[in-house]
Amino acid sequence: MEPKAPCPAAVPSEERKFRVLVGVTGSVAALKLPLLVSKLLDIPGLEVTVVTTERAKHFYSPQDVPVTLYSDADEWEMWKRRSDPVLHIDLRRWADLMLVAPLDANTLGKVASGICDNLLTCVIRAWDLNKPLLFCPAMNTAMWEHPLTAQQVAQLKAFGYVEIPCVSKKLVCGDQGLGAMAEVETIVAKVQAVLSQHGSIQQS
Repeated sequence: MEPKAPCPAAVPSEERKFRVLVGVTGSVAALKLPLLVSKLLDIPGLEVTVVTTERAKHFYSPQDVPVTLYSDADEWEMWKRRSDPVLHIDLRRWADLMLVAPLDANTLGKVASGICDNLLTCVIRAWDLNKPLLFCPAMNTAMWEHPLTAQQVAQLKAFGYVEIPCVSKKLVCGDQGLGAMAEVETIVAKVQAVLSQHGSIQQS
């Protein structure tokens, strides 16, 4: 779905759904985006929007993602003059929870050091720390085992973000080891647990 309209206007909380903003980055695990969005939409009372990096687009078809999808071009197309909306701020205000899945090594490094050079990292840099942000690392085992990775993951956790740890399996590249994104079922269960803690959904 190609996004062209700004985020929906705020409505009273008792009338609107709980809003989840999914960020997707350029890991091969982005192949799972359509399934992840589908499973999230199965949760009653949830509304989902996606922010993608340009590299992530290589791994999925927008036609397979049945929600509004924003990318870098939308930020610049929406803003022409001072009175126009700033998309990364509108998305930050719109969302109740952010889920970055997958979070690749490149974006992990950017977020840990405060770099915000695309729509997704701008949303994260502006994120309201009173709202939950979940992240799902995904990268090759050799990248995962680099000393910087543990430091950067620890930095994100120090910000108050919640890690959904990667798992060990045979990766697409053929290597065996840690670095694969957590299974979709695990991610969805964690989102449900966070929502339940916030009293936003009822347990089925």
